[in-house]
Amino acid sequence: MENQNLINYLNQLLSNQFTMYVKLHRYHWYIQGKHFFQLHEVFEEMYNQFAAQLDETAERILMIQGKPLATMSKYLKEATIEEASADDTEQEIISQLIQDLEQLVKEIRSEGLPLAGEIQDEPTTDLLIGMQSYYEKMVWMLQAFLHER
Repeated sequence: MENQNLINYLNQLLSNQFTMYVKLHRYHWYIQGKHFFQLHEVFEEMYNQFAAQLDETAERILMIQGKPLATMSKYLKEATIEEASADDTEQEIISQLIQDLEQLVKEIRSEGLPLAGEIQDEPTTDLLIGMQSYYEKMVWMLQAFLHER
């Protein structure tokens, strides 16, 4: 299949999005400290955005005749982002999210967009550019939050 590499990439993205969705729930539930109210709300907004994006990604995979992954074990196997496994401090959580979001941007630029471009799949290109824009905005906002200290 001409688009199999793109399907594989989108399944990796889907796995990362699901990992981020779960990670953000953990952070939402366990955040503590003087910025609890702000970060609790931000993490909820972020996991809702990731929920919408993972649905869009899975639907796009189906539209291009692929099969989206749909099990936790496959998500964890394919993800390039690690799940949260410790009760991190506020600073560590924000730093980890910045790193994860930068990883998503890097993979969109180096893998997703070139693969979509090779087969002239403009709808997938458009989808990825929108996601990249969101991830870059969140990096900027989280870095600004850290800078306030």
